[in-house]
Amino acid sequence: MTPSPDRDPPTIRGSVPPLRAWIRTFLIGLCMGSADGVPGVSGGTIALIAGVYERLIAAITAVTPNRIIRFFRALTPLDGGIDPHGAFAELIDIDIWFLLALVAGVGTAVVIVSRIVHIASQETPVLLFGFFFGLIAASAVVLVRSLTVDSPYQAAAGVVGFLLAFYVSGVSGGSGGGGGLALVFVAGMIGVSAMILPGISGSLLLVILGQYTRMLTALSEFVDALIALATGGTVEDVTTTAVPVVTFILGGLVGLFTIARVVRRALDYNRRATLAFLVALVVGALRAPVVEVRGEVGFSTDVLIAFVAAAAVGAVFLLALDWYAVDLDLDKV
Repeated sequence: MTPSPDRDPPTIRGSVPPLRAWIRTFLIGLCMGSADGVPGVSGGTIALIAGVYERLIAAITAVTPNRIIRFFRALTPLDGGIDPHGAFAELIDIDIWFLLALVAGVGTAVVIVSRIVHIASQETPVLLFGFFFGLIAASAVVLVRSLTVDSPYQAAAGVVGFLLAFYVSGVSGGSGGGGGLALVFVAGMIGVSAMILPGISGSLLLVILGQYTRMLTALSEFVDALIALATGGTVEDVTTTAVPVVTFILGGLVGLFTIARVVRRALDYNRRATLAFLVALVVGALRAPVVEVRGEVGFSTDVLIAFVAAAAVGAVFLLALDWYAVDLDLDKV
């Protein structure tokens, strides 16, 4: 395989961005990962605020089956010899350095957030899910405020989205995050693909599916096993805890390059109906934190007061973010 004649073969040294650009992209990834780690806040919104949303979408959509095939063919002797420059050119076309720095930031933040949420879910579940309720409620207010529904079809799409989220939240919430690896795979597909949409929280969809706490706990256990391995732990512990995490990641990759594209096409086909459905999911998901608390500790006067207070904090936090950071325009989604 020979490089395209209309461009010079890229070199690794010449393509590496300056350290300042690496740090900036990594910090944006940290912010996106922190947002993606909590229900009600979207990493896609952070990307929009930081001015990298279009670049992110362009990089993701540049990963096509044909490009993947060309990349691997360039690393084999099928077309007259191994062509590392041709393979690297395919990576440059998907903005690989930008993606690596961004993913590193997102991954670092998710690991940190998962640790915090894992501890909070065990020590103070009422405050945790109350805070999430406030985030979701405020997010719903922001999104509904930006939404225009002017036809029965769009209204019907909203009703379907609300009922779907409300029903699934009741079925999966408070169930202890059960389900097999197939559900984990599906949760990865749906959650990760939603994380790149401004205003729509992937973690919120995991809450609806009853997999949010489960996956953050699984990630914390996997990180603990890796750390323990360096201090005398067993490989078996690493492989056991890695199974749900790897399954979720694989589902996320599939969703990123399939469901995310389906959502984009749905937005192009009927933007307002699709947005009505997505926003209604957020409203219907308000049931999920309530079901979680009811299943964990039950509601009493003290629990209700703590839940409402935490919800107020969460709502103020998200509304402050919306006020100072971005006036979300769903037409930009």
